[in-house]
Amino acid sequence: MNQSSLKTASLGIQHVLAMYAGAVIVPLIVGGALGLTGEQLTYLVSIDIFMCGIATLLQVWKNKFFGIGLPVVLGCTFTAVGPMISIGAKYGITSIYGSILASGLFVIIISTFFGKLVRFFPPVVTGSVVTIIGITLIPVAMNNMAGGEGSADYGSMDNLLLAFGTLIFILVLYKMFTGFIRSVSILLGLVAGTIAAMFMGKVNFSEVGEASWFHMAQPFYFGMPTFDIAAILTMILVAMVSLVESTGVYFALGDITDRKLSEEDLSKGYRAEGLAIFLGGIFNVFPYTAYSQNVGLIQLSGVKKSNVIYAAATFLIILGLVPKIGALTTVIPSAVLGGAMVAMFGMVVAYGIKMLSRVDFSSQENLLIIACSVGMGLGVTAVPELFSKMPEAVRILTDNGIVAGSLMAIFLNLFFNVFSRQRDKRVVLQEQKAS
Repeated sequence: MNQSSLKTASLGIQHVLAMYAGAVIVPLIVGGALGLTGEQLTYLVSIDIFMCGIATLLQVWKNKFFGIGLPVVLGCTFTAVGPMISIGAKYGITSIYGSILASGLFVIIISTFFGKLVRFFPPVVTGSVVTIIGITLIPVAMNNMAGGEGSADYGSMDNLLLAFGTLIFILVLYKMFTGFIRSVSILLGLVAGTIAAMFMGKVNFSEVGEASWFHMAQPFYFGMPTFDIAAILTMILVAMVSLVESTGVYFALGDITDRKLSEEDLSKGYRAEGLAIFLGGIFNVFPYTAYSQNVGLIQLSGVKKSNVIYAAATFLIILGLVPKIGALTTVIPSAVLGGAMVAMFGMVVAYGIKMLSRVDFSSQENLLIIACSVGMGLGVTAVPELFSKMPEAVRILTDNGIVAGSLMAIFLNLFFNVFSRQRDKRVVLQEQKAS
């Protein structure tokens, strides 16, 4: 291997490390919440990493039909975690994949003109939605910190020590380091927490020993998908929010690589994501979005070539074909995961607030949109029986706090900002004509 290839490979591995914790923890959280067996969880983690590689290739490989051709890394979106746990608890795991398939198809269909729809998803809407999702995830983190809901040692001192120890370790890394170490602090925190748990006798490596060295992706591993309207609507909302996030990543990378993005480029990028989501539904993994942490890595390294991302995608595919590597991540105790989740889910809330910081808060209308949508989302999550007497057709939209809050944000934005502006323009034009 020559020096150039070695450099490309090392930069590719760095990109894998930067996104690995984020990509792995989504299946760990969702699988743990749904009560999957160790074998099922190993498959889920491994195939998720494999499909992250495939999804990244679809995006980087620019062709006639899809792919934006920028150095984009795709990984599981945190935005989907809360909705997937909610769907799985109510309708079962097969409904999760039915909704992912439907949302992927929806994204492919709307990819041509989604660029025009972005105006209906300003920061006041996307920020409210992401904030709602982050808030609804916090109870999941708290339960894991205590050792996992239903565990025999729930709330024990050992679990709390592990959880807070992991969280403190992550925070110290963030404080003491910059650049690459900071970008993989969650991953290092999980490793350190698991090592500490091992000395406390809380780590079981039997799943690693039983896992095979090689496997292939199996379509519909968890059974044939089922399709529930409420679940599909939820996942379509998640997909649209993810597309808005990805749009920001596209433009950031366009600036870094000095490339002006056309409407066709954006359409190909959206189409690649839709295709990745659809394939994820077939192989029983999760929705994807462009990872912003890898954008930071491109800025830090100064290497903007797509061949580094091709190398990263190749490493992800290879890692995903080795179940023993996937099984290693399943030994992480729930309390350690919980400690890391507080930081990550808190960051989802913080990111939502950051998105809201671009909102004009001098507008009372914007304040009402945020107040009502976040209030509705949190209220329905805390009191799910609120709409229990409503007809089934209405409950499709109201039984899930994320859907209820998101729809509230979208409709209030249309009412206060879109329709009122159009009305104001008409009034101004009429006044100009009259004068």
